[in-house]
Amino acid sequence: MNPLNHVAIIMDGNGRWGLKYKNSRNAGHKAGLNTVEKIIKGSIKNKISFLTLFAFSTENWKRPKKEINYLFALLENFLVNRVEELHKQNIKLKILGSKKFSPKLNKLLNNSEKKTSKNTKLQINLALNYGSKSELIDAFKKMKKNKSSISEKNLNKNLQTKNIPDPDLLIRTGNTKRLSNFLLWQLAYSEIFFEKKLWPAFNGKDFNRIIKDYKKIKRNFGKI
Repeated sequence: MNPLNHVAIIMDGNGRWGLKYKNSRNAGHKAGLNTVEKIIKGSIKNKISFLTLFAFSTENWKRPKKEINYLFALLENFLVNRVEELHKQNIKLKILGSKKFSPKLNKLLNNSEKKTSKNTKLQINLALNYGSKSELIDAFKKMKKNKSSISEKNLNKNLQTKNIPDPDLLIRTGNTKRLSNFLLWQLAYSEIFFEKKLWPAFNGKDFNRIIKDYKKIKRNFGKI
């Protein structure tokens, strides 16, 4: 049975769910937060150490400004009202990506990371304004600046995911089969599950089903 230490999720389908059931993309984003809560609980129950959630990509800036503002307002509200509870549950929050947001949101993100930095039960990596290609380019620039030799070991040291094990499992909801510039280096040997359900419809039972199927897979990592 495969050990499961790190699950990464592309939370796709919020807008489509919102349009279908509430006639509002924003309503889908709000509903998606409920699913996040369920998956956090499921991760703790399954003793998963790392959960990485793709919340906002570098390409998502192309969306309507009104929708982007709503997303960040949701995030601000979450950080104000839920981080204390995460802290009490011994959950650590880490941000992946460039913090190029409003001063208010940047402060909330920094304070949330600092407050939860020593927690050990579960580490949630929130990918915000994150793009894997940019991450790789930045890592090579750091290596060049430090005159480091080009190697897998040195590259890993200069990624934003330094000291975080590569995902064992990637889940993408929303019936879309692509990686969308997410953890391209880190997902090299991850098992990938594409789920038809839109993110707000995804639940704990779905999560447990995928974990159960993952544990049955024979993982060879190039060996026989």
